[in-house]
Amino acid sequence: MDAVVRFETGQTTRAIATALRVSERSVERWQRQWREDGALGVASKGSPGRSRLSDGPISRLERELERGPLAHGWADQRWTLARVKTLIGRIFHFSYTVEGPWI
Repeated sequence: MDAVVRFETGQTTRAIATALRVSERSVERWQRQWREDGALGVASKGSPGRSRLSDGPISRLERELERGPLAHGWADQRWTLARVKTLIGRIFHFSYTVEGPWI
């Protein structure tokens, strides 16, 4: 049962938080959004880890990765998530978390 159904059936904040394993504060925030915007107010926006690069930039990144770490100034040929993150920042001028390139 999702949060909207729980709001509609009048469940308490505590019961919803317990059932969904989240904080009561999160439930209160969702309920406020639900009251203001309906079901769309609490609809999932998708994974925060989804790629910020479209197909064109992904192709460019792949080409740069194929050139190897040495071509980009590192002392060895090991690609690490931290290095890929740094390369993405250098090329596209935005930052991922270190885990971002893995997703």
